[in-house]
Amino acid sequence: MTHTYKVSGMTCSGCQAKVKSLLAGVESVNKVEIDLSKGEATIKMDKHIPTSALQDALKDYPKYKLTEIAPQYVPAFSEEAEDTKTWLETYKPILLIFAFITGVTLLNELTADSFGGMRWMSNFMAGFFLVFSFFKLLNLRGFADSYSMYDVMARKWTGWGYVYAFVELVLGIAFLTGFNPILTNSVTFVVMSVGIVGVLQSVFNKRKIKCACLGDVFNLPMSTVTIIEDALMIAMSGLMLLTML
Repeated sequence: MTHTYKVSGMTCSGCQAKVKSLLAGVESVNKVEIDLSKGEATIKMDKHIPTSALQDALKDYPKYKLTEIAPQYVPAFSEEAEDTKTWLETYKPILLIFAFITGVTLLNELTADSFGGMRWMSNFMAGFFLVFSFFKLLNLRGFADSYSMYDVMARKWTGWGYVYAFVELVLGIAFLTGFNPILTNSVTFVVMSVGIVGVLQSVFNKRKIKCACLGDVFNLPMSTVTIIEDALMIAMSGLMLLTML
């Protein structure tokens, strides 16, 4: 993957060489190219490196200030695989997961005296968050790296990807146990509403990137399916909040 950064404070070829040398010494950096006239550093890396780690490499030279401009590469799904798969084959994993969660929660309602719409939605969201957090936790680092490429909060703080997986886990447990429904649904509404912003930006800009909704396990492209998935959680949590307030 390749990222481009703004580096201020470089005034000559000596500065150029120094910054290049310092950045090249960061672990997982594969190649560094410095454009002195633009004040930019283009870094090819073996894996995602937090901007803070690159900034630390320049800390002994305060005049050099590094800030991220925009990633030139994002974890992409295999376009070759996409070309050979049908829509159903591509999204089979997420469709099966939704089918299982829907089926199990509906069967649970059939064993009750009467169908409870709010209860079913609460159980559905419990299943959703527990299952999706499970896949994220299988490779937490891989999820965090992918998530930081499109989520608005994770782009500003890479650590949010690590935290988010556990937020989903906690929300799943909260919905399952019926813990403080107003608080649980409020947090869900806010978290999912913020999360959908990056998804919308990626889909509308037609960026060919990998969706991190199922962590780093499945090779799913970002698409309207991801929007529907997030929008469904927002709608359910919002509806339940309206019935409680």
